[in-house]
Amino acid sequence: MFDNLKKYNIVLASNSPRRKELMSGLGVDYVVKTLPDVDESYPDTLQGTEIPAYISREKADAYKSLIQPDELLITADTIVWLNGEVLGKPKGREGAIDMLRKLSGTSHQVITGVCLTTSDWQKSFTAVTDVTFATLTEEEIIYYVDKYTPMDKAGAYGVQEWIGFIGVESISGSYFNVMGLPIQRLYQELKRL
Repeated sequence: MFDNLKKYNIVLASNSPRRKELMSGLGVDYVVKTLPDVDESYPDTLQGTEIPAYISREKADAYKSLIQPDELLITADTIVWLNGEVLGKPKGREGAIDMLRKLSGTSHQVITGVCLTTSDWQKSFTAVTDVTFATLTEEEIIYYVDKYTPMDKAGAYGVQEWIGFIGVESISGSYFNVMGLPIQRLYQELKRL
């Protein structure tokens, strides 16, 4: 199915266990390479989809000098966008609790920017998923923060964890995008190469 990719060694530039799981589920051979301390800052003039698109390109640019002629690099960045505010990875327990309080009883967008890069070209795209949360009790929020791993996740939650089971009322768009990689869209983009 992926004859068009045979000329590439695919490199996933991510430490995310969810992105690795989704890439493995796609059935393509890939390796993981990561650089320490890749800058994930962005200009404050950017809004919504512009933010993860920019960061995924910046991540790719950090690897530009290391890309071999036969490599296809995949970089990605995911944000939670709530009423014009970015909810990234929380800073500590209180930050995670505060984010979940903000998400409780509201709808937000999960936006992922993906960048495909070789030594000759670069292509990027974004995916947007609308997520509606039920109203969460303080007890539910604290239980999740203390028992699970919200610190490495945008918006302080993993849809595939307990909080997703009890808190997510509806999703419009890619479920896997909420996990951190719009894998169906990535599959389509890889088929087109």
